[in-house]
Amino acid sequence: MDGFILIDKPQGVTSRDVVDALTKRFGMKKIGHTGSLDPFATGLLVVTLGKGTKAGPYLEALEKTYIATIKLGTQTDSGDLTGKVIATSEIHPLFDYYVQEALEMFLGDSLQTPPMHSALKVDGVPLYKLAHKGETIERKPRPIHVFDIKLEKLTADEITFSATVSKGTYMRTLGEDIAKKLGMVGHLCSLRRLKVGNFLVSDAVTPTDVSPKAVRSIYEGLAFMPQITVSGEVVKHIKDGKPQLFNSIEETLLVISDKREVLAVYKKREHGLYYSERGLF
Repeated sequence: MDGFILIDKPQGVTSRDVVDALTKRFGMKKIGHTGSLDPFATGLLVVTLGKGTKAGPYLEALEKTYIATIKLGTQTDSGDLTGKVIATSEIHPLFDYYVQEALEMFLGDSLQTPPMHSALKVDGVPLYKLAHKGETIERKPRPIHVFDIKLEKLTADEITFSATVSKGTYMRTLGEDIAKKLGMVGHLCSLRRLKVGNFLVSDAVTPTDVSPKAVRSIYEGLAFMPQITVSGEVVKHIKDGKPQLFNSIEETLLVISDKREVLAVYKKREHGLYYSERGLF
């Protein structure tokens, strides 16, 4: 039971709820997830189990693809349909090409201010807990990257778009910013995660259908990383965390044994030496 599971999270439950349910089902203590989904959102949630929890940060760093719908004319305090309306605006007529042009203005690098209704912690306290008390504090903008963004459907008062974004991108904030770019206010009325890296929601199972057969190996989960295979005495050296002089141009390497045991992630530093960043065995 070391590895990860692709879960298609339903609407109305938290990512933590999914983890708690699997903890109870499998009787395991070491279960986590990468990249939280809001309760109103659905789609791909990567759950890590056992030793797979050590690989979580590498999966969480992958780009993610979503499809989202913006409801124009009303803004909520949470940025989605679960919040209270805090502002309204007229809804202007829109055309496909005009909306696509506006969407493309968000491509590339930018800074995004995290919403108050988020799990981001400030001084150890999640922002959403402060928001529930009616408190608003200053948040530092964070760098994000939009790799791709495309209009999927346009109606009189809704914009459905897909986007592939970097880790740490808040889709609710992106939706608000898109509406603002079009001279209106808006909030997300639906959000679904379709991909995490190369992992697809179409390959996921629902929390009620999950079984040990759905567990994928750590090797499969990290197969996207550049790899190097070691054998013999070097395997012990890797497990001891000793620096290695690998013949590779890659900055980061997934080190596996000749028996396909995932050992560690090594990163190149000074003098071309690779140092252990995280043990995975």
